[in-house]
Amino acid sequence: MEKIKGVPVTEEMIQEWADEAEQGYDLEELRKRGRKPMGDGPARVVPVRLDDTLLGALDERAERDNTTRSELIRAALRAYVG
Repeated sequence: MEKIKGVPVTEEMIQEWADEAEQGYDLEELRKRGRKPMGDGPARVVPVRLDDTLLGALDERAERDNTTRSELIRAALRAYVG
């Protein structure tokens, strides 16, 4: 089952989103949305390779903590360099 921020996506949620989309969106309001800034400036994507064991452990921890892989990686890096 797919999840968003650790929450399972249900058929009811998908239907609500479809109904909302069919009603149309305020484009000006959508332009204000987006990812919130992190840190002191724009974020950059930094690819990193992980073996299956580490990736699995990361995913398990993210699910247990109800967070994302990315947030766990950022928290670990902050703790390491900070």
